[in-house]
Amino acid sequence: MNSHSFLTSGDQQNNCYQYVVNNTLGFSQHETNGSGQSAVKESYLRSCALKSAKQGDYIQAIALLNELIRRYPHNAADYNNRGLIYFQSGEKQKAFCDYNTALDLNPNLASAYNNRANYYAACGELAAALADYDQAIDLNPRYVRAWINRGITFRDLGQYEEAINNLEIALLFGQLEAHIWAERGRTYHLWGDWNCAIADYRRAMAKLPTLDNSVDISAYRLRLQIETWLNDLLSEK
Repeated sequence: MNSHSFLTSGDQQNNCYQYVVNNTLGFSQHETNGSGQSAVKESYLRSCALKSAKQGDYIQAIALLNELIRRYPHNAADYNNRGLIYFQSGEKQKAFCDYNTALDLNPNLASAYNNRANYYAACGELAAALADYDQAIDLNPRYVRAWINRGITFRDLGQYEEAINNLEIALLFGQLEAHIWAERGRTYHLWGDWNCAIADYRRAMAKLPTLDNSVDISAYRLRLQIETWLNDLLSEK
């Protein structure tokens, strides 16, 4: 995926939803050296896994990825994708094992470093998380999610200036702007700059559909989160 994100309060207990993850909405692909028919079957299985994951049917999605891995045991992307689904369904240790396998097969897979970093962050191992976000960005300097996630991790460490710097770099790429403004707003909020926080929260909400009209689950959750943060801030003033 590169478009399904979960964001919540920023408490370490909620990191499994806080970090912007590689999604179930667009699995990584890889080139196949098999026959055309084999490639079609592989594409079909991956498409079905994608559909199941989007519908929240993680059991079916994992079963389909198990079959893909049985047929193509050296495809790092399938381990990475299965790890992502394990992570989102709460099976973090299985996710961690799959991310490690993916990186053993392909040490240059930036998304697997980002996903493993999310695991570390969810476990409160922020130094290890930063190391993996660093690696993801070294491999792909335009990897917006890794920039955002590294910014969130710096924020959790109380390093607000570093967090803002990472989020401002993420904005340069013109992607996920609502998420970035929301997280930058949250950072300003915790740093005590409430005027900047309110401005960023409102910028983020202007990019999102209203709750009544939202059909995008991630956008719906993000708007709810921003409204919660904004209400908390206004109640503090």
